[in-house]
Amino acid sequence: MVSAAIARNAVGVIGNVISFGLFLSPAPTFYGIIKKKNVEEFKPDPYLATVLNCAFWVFYGMPFVHPNSLLVLTINAVGLGFEFVYLTIFYIYAPTKGRKKMLLFLLIEAIFFAAIVLITMLVLHGTYKRSLVVGIICIVFNVMMYASPLTIMAKVIKTKSVKYMPFWLSVANFLNGLCWTSYALIHPFDIYVLISNSLGALSGLVQLTLYACYCGNKGQDKDDVESKEKEVQLPTSKGNDTILRTP
Repeated sequence: MVSAAIARNAVGVIGNVISFGLFLSPAPTFYGIIKKKNVEEFKPDPYLATVLNCAFWVFYGMPFVHPNSLLVLTINAVGLGFEFVYLTIFYIYAPTKGRKKMLLFLLIEAIFFAAIVLITMLVLHGTYKRSLVVGIICIVFNVMMYASPLTIMAKVIKTKSVKYMPFWLSVANFLNGLCWTSYALIHPFDIYVLISNSLGALSGLVQLTLYACYCGNKGQDKDDVESKEKEVQLPTSKGNDTILRTP
């Protein structure tokens, strides 16, 4: 019979593989930025948010904060590395104003993260209290990231078109949330990973349900027609971006 530890590690490894794919998914976007030597309409906001989210999960996974969380620590450390690479590319090809804004947000994030680390290590004693505080912070940031597709889902419902919601990304988000939810349920139970990722699995399920409802319409929608009618008078350009959940 397979022990709980082996089962938990197996599920965690699968979760790491799926999460790695999610962290890697923005690569084509940044390849395009390098090729064009211009960030165009792309924004660094999702990557700035993911940096802070990954940093807190790495801190959460430390043995002196929450023991037995090596797999949570490793995948988020990898994700943190990816995000810094993306932000470096953005910095190189962004205009001066965009660079200053990105550096300002990174500075604010660094100060906030350092403050939480200092408070946790100097004021809170024992892994229970540290896990509680850092775990709640991780949940807050994960919920914010999982809630971000709400605007896309609203667009799908409004236009009755799934062209704005990539199918495989929705599948990956659902499987990622489901996998880490299963990981959290296996002994030792992890309430913080459970809450954040069960919400992620639910978000992914809603996206897939919408896709099933509107998958017959992948063509032009009302907004596209209207924008094309105005194109002669006012040409516009649009850029698409990708969201990391991390466990």
